[in-house]
Amino acid sequence: EPGVLVEPPAAAPAPAGAAEAKPQGRQPVLVGYGVVESSTRRRPRKGAAAAPAAVAEAPAAPAPVPAPAPVAVNGHGAGVPGAPERPLAKPPVRKLAKDLGVDLWAVRPTGPDGIITRADVQAAAAAAVPEVQAPAPAAEAPQAVRAAAPVTAAASAASPDGARETRIPVKGVRKATAQAMVGSAFTAPHVTEFVTVDVTRTMKLVQELKQDPDMAGLRVNPLLLVAKALLVAIRRNPGINASWDEANQEIVEKHYVNLGIAAATPRGLIVPNIKDAHAKTLPELAASLGELVATAREGRTGPADMQGGTVTITNVGVFGVDTGTPILNPGEAAILAFGAVKLQPWVHKGKVRPRQVTTLALSFDHRLVDGELGSKVLADIAAVLEHPKRLITWA
Repeated sequence: EPGVLVEPPAAAPAPAGAAEAKPQGRQPVLVGYGVVESSTRRRPRKGAAAAPAAVAEAPAAPAPVPAPAPVAVNGHGAGVPGAPERPLAKPPVRKLAKDLGVDLWAVRPTGPDGIITRADVQAAAAAAVPEVQAPAPAAEAPQAVRAAAPVTAAASAASPDGARETRIPVKGVRKATAQAMVGSAFTAPHVTEFVTVDVTRTMKLVQELKQDPDMAGLRVNPLLLVAKALLVAIRRNPGINASWDEANQEIVEKHYVNLGIAAATPRGLIVPNIKDAHAKTLPELAASLGELVATAREGRTGPADMQGGTVTITNVGVFGVDTGTPILNPGEAAILAFGAVKLQPWVHKGKVRPRQVTTLALSFDHRLVDGELGSKVLADIAAVLEHPKRLITWA
């Protein structure tokens, strides 16, 4: 009858003790696979180790061919003589083991009736990591390397095939930055606007300032004039220099500007800020900017240097990137992305000519900065960079 185990012929009695391990009646099976034959025995439950041992010690039944040696099943003692039993695991678990390079025969099952679970496979993969770092038996070394190579950086040197993955712990500055960015992205409703502007005159001014005796020894570059343009735009539109007080449901408008500059360092991205940047002259701003960058590169930026920022600039142009959609620093209402300056065809005085062009992107918190205010700020920054003489006329 389908679904019923077929009993072996009475003429071929099983070895002594085997009857205790044989399952009785119908056995649960996976859908569509039918019922296994009596030649395949379910692995004994935990606590029943005595039954397999008895099978291994009992004399083999008379047969033309000598009975094979007992085979250990999943680390739980010897199994029934003959072909080794297949480890019990569902198809998704088998696929996981294959993807992680884990041998199911080496996994200790914890599921009901000795079934291997996902947790068992993952634990076996994690346990294989130390085997790469310490000497392993020659027969097991290749398997250990294959299992651990995607998990550890050390495996890249130990594995002859090369590691496919490297795990880098997230801690320190990188961890704090990640948490802050996630909090900002899911707290403040971001809006980003873009403008492409001809900055040819600004680039010429940068070259002239480098030759100015008053700027000797100072860091003079396009970012300096972008920072000054942002400060002018904030003076004309002070509402952009604010923060949102969630506890009191208030908009806090700042009458000072602590200008943050995003800096990439070996420790990760940090945003130190120039305190009271609004009150600094151009040479003073250049000196502060140079000190900020040097301190960040040397890894000497202190916690106080990264606190209290009110608005930020991120210079993605140094990587050759045109623009982006920057995420706000927590507690700030706006961040400006300065893209790469490139020579492009541009309509100038009615004719198409090669001009120095860049793209600016301004992200702002829409809870306290509406589209009109954000657009005015971005337009003012672009106007100053297109005609830098406005640094004087709008001051």
